[in-house]
Amino acid sequence: MSQARLKSVQCSSPAGLHRMAYKEWGDPANPRVLVCVHGVTRVADDFDQLAQALCGHYRVVCPDVVGRGRSQRLRDPAYYTVPQYVADMVTLVARVTQGDDGDGGVHWFGTSMGGLIGMVLAALEDSPVRKLVINDIGPVLDQGAVQRIGEYIGQDIRFPDFDAGAAYVRTVSTSFGPHTDEEWFKLASDVLRQDADGQWTRHYDLGLAQPFRAITPQQAALDEAALWAAWDAISCPTLLVRGELSDLLSHATAQEMCSRGPKPRLVEIPGVGHAPTFVRADQIAVARDFLLGY
Repeated sequence: MSQARLKSVQCSSPAGLHRMAYKEWGDPANPRVLVCVHGVTRVADDFDQLAQALCGHYRVVCPDVVGRGRSQRLRDPAYYTVPQYVADMVTLVARVTQGDDGDGGVHWFGTSMGGLIGMVLAALEDSPVRKLVINDIGPVLDQGAVQRIGEYIGQDIRFPDFDAGAAYVRTVSTSFGPHTDEEWFKLASDVLRQDADGQWTRHYDLGLAQPFRAITPQQAALDEAALWAAWDAISCPTLLVRGELSDLLSHATAQEMCSRGPKPRLVEIPGVGHAPTFVRADQIAVARDFLLGY
C-alpha cells in the first residue's frame, strides 16, 4: 500500500504568512497531478482511499485548507473565504508542478467547499485546472443548509474521550450515507484531536464561523451571481456529483448547471445526502472513470 508524504507550502493573506500542509501520494516525479480538496470542516485525510486508488496514475496532492488539520490558522479569521483559499491553491499548484515535464496543469477533485474553490480556480483565465470534479456543491447554496453549517462549525464542543467525540461526528454526519463502523471510526479520527487537558475537540479553527455569520441576504445574492459567472466561464471537462438526498445542492440547481457553463456530466449517488465521501469502491470508480477517461 502506498504511503503519503507530509509536506507544506508557505502562503500569504493580508494578515500575514501561513503554512498550508498537504499530503502527497504516488511517484513524486509524476507530472500528472490530481489535487483533492475537502469540505469546510474536513481534512486532507478524507481522500486517503481515493488517493491510494489513483496514485498509480497520478501524484495525488491533498491539502489541509488553512485553518484545518495540520495547517496553520489565519491571524485574522475574516479571511476564511473562497478568494483566500483560491490564492493558497494557486501557490500550492505552482509548488507541485514546478519543474515538471507537464504543462503546469492539474486535475481537480473538490468536495463541497473544495468544489467551490475548484470552480473559481477553473474559471480564471489561464487556469491550471484541466479536468474538474465537483462533489455536491453549486452556485446556489440553500440558505437553511448554510445557516446550519455556520452554527455547527462555531460551537466549541469538547468531549471527555474519543468515543464520545466519534459518536458526535457520526451523528452530525449522517447525511454522508451508510458506512461501516470502521469507516465511521476513520471519518471521526481524521477530524478529532486531543488537547493539553485530555479532552477531544474538532481539528479546526472555530474562527471559520466568522465569515458565515457576516453573510447578509444581499451578500448571499452577490455571491450567488459571482459563482454563476464563474461556472459559466469554465471550459474544461467537468463531472458534477450530487448526493440524491442533498440539502445543499438541489436537483434543480444541478440540472441548471448541466445546461450551462462546462455542461458537465451529472452522476447522482443514491441514498446519500451532503456529501458523498468517496471512500468506497463504487464511488471511487465514478471519479476514476471520469478522470482517467475509461
